[in-house]
Amino acid sequence: MADPSDLLIDRTLVLLRHAKAVPPESMPDLERPLTDRGRADAAAAGRHLVAQGIEADLVLCSPSKRTRETWKQVAEAGVGAGDVWYDKRIYNAGTDELLDVVHEAPAETRTVVVVGHAPGIPWLADELALDGTSPERIELTQKYPTTGLAILHLTCKWADLAANEADLVQYSVPRG
Repeated sequence: MADPSDLLIDRTLVLLRHAKAVPPESMPDLERPLTDRGRADAAAAGRHLVAQGIEADLVLCSPSKRTRETWKQVAEAGVGAGDVWYDKRIYNAGTDELLDVVHEAPAETRTVVVVGHAPGIPWLADELALDGTSPERIELTQKYPTTGLAILHLTCKWADLAANEADLVQYSVPRG
């Protein structure tokens, strides 16, 4: 019998930039909480993901206060998660570091949500998406504001995910 991790299954990757946080001058960057607007926008992102039928098997989240609060609002809006991993490598990560984290997702995981920061999250969405000409792809390359999210589908294993390996299904910026 074939090993289930060898089967090509549809997988979903959601790349979510954290919601609006207080200005960086007010406190250490890792400790910046969400603003009222940020909490409302994060809840709107959660409602949007619920409307898309997204349930996370695994959430990979930066340990910063604003990313943890973003995930909390998304979850309270109804997005379930099998497991949540807070990984310091996501904070200030570029595409290579983010891919390293995603590569570690268990093979049987169907849906992964990454909650992180710019510019890493926008760069990764751009690098992974196959179609460089779709209106959504063009939009995400021009601006990926707070609470911006990309939903990508792929059929490769998490460990094999590389540039141009995913289909950009949707790019949106939910607002509360």
